[in-house]
Amino acid sequence: MLKNMAKVLLVGSGMTGAATASMLRQHLPDNTSIFIWDKARGAGGRMTTTRCPEDASITADLGAQYFTLTQEYSAKRQSTYDELIAHGIFTPLQGQIEGPNDFNQPGAQHFVTPQGSSSLVKYFLQKSKATVKYQHQVSEISFDNCSPVSVTTQEDRSEDFDVVILTIPVPQVLQLKGSLHEWIGNCPDMKKKLQNVSYSSRYALGLFFPQRTELNYRWCAKYISDNPCLRYIAIDQAKRGISQVNQGKSIVLHTSVPFGLAHLEEDMNFVKEEILGHVRNILPELPKPISMKPQRWRYSQVHQAYEGTPGCVVISTNPLVILAGDGFSLSTFDGCLDSAEAVLKAVMDNFKTVQGSSS
Repeated sequence: MLKNMAKVLLVGSGMTGAATASMLRQHLPDNTSIFIWDKARGAGGRMTTTRCPEDASITADLGAQYFTLTQEYSAKRQSTYDELIAHGIFTPLQGQIEGPNDFNQPGAQHFVTPQGSSSLVKYFLQKSKATVKYQHQVSEISFDNCSPVSVTTQEDRSEDFDVVILTIPVPQVLQLKGSLHEWIGNCPDMKKKLQNVSYSSRYALGLFFPQRTELNYRWCAKYISDNPCLRYIAIDQAKRGISQVNQGKSIVLHTSVPFGLAHLEEDMNFVKEEILGHVRNILPELPKPISMKPQRWRYSQVHQAYEGTPGCVVISTNPLVILAGDGFSLSTFDGCLDSAEAVLKAVMDNFKTVQGSSS
């Protein structure tokens, strides 16, 4: 069994990839090598924290904003949230959130990440002890029955693995070259369900302001329902509970999904100016930022998940190839953990099967 589980690759260093790697580290033999490849320059995926180019001490969360533990998940996940609180990754949200949204459910608890949302992903990556390689964009995955999985990057770097787990958005999986395409094609029902997975798209824009900038609003985050462009505004430091006077500030803007879809392929500078025009109408007293960082979220949140939300889908058992991520669950922190737990079960079931056949 050790031979068949000696080398595991996760593609994607977002929340699902990090959580899956952490869980596998706890359950697989100590000599199992866990690798993570990601096309980005750093970890986080949609839980990304960016820095101001002019002052690296000013950061902004352009993706996930805060984390909600609902009553539905409280019994199952309270210990995980308690662990994250104990390590300073989570702290209860103290600021005021205005406007209509889907997260103010009865009994829900809201948490923020004082060090930025990427710190949550990095916490799980550290626990995983995985070897993480950034700027490794996978372009091809090929394998035959009982053979290793050959994974190739856009730079034509190839490496073989015993287990491969893809946590990238489903449309990106379907674009990969190699025999993976054939394996999916040989299962028409699965292929149709994968093709039916869809995502919403939106833009985010981070505005950075120098030290001692006054942003005096009674809210730390505000949902907007009557603007054709903007859906959400947050004063990032206030939202995260940071109140140092001598630190710069940032504001994060998220567009609505209809705006994002309508402008998805347009020039980023044009979109940035459109967003700025709308925020000036909403917050006319806003000072001029020293820098801005736009972000196009092509796969912002899952609009329609894989039928039945199984958490993951096993493409092949020998070798073991698994598709996972929020496309198979929910676009929430708990949804990512659901997917990671489903992957862990699939891997351990395979572990027991191979153990039994070799005994």
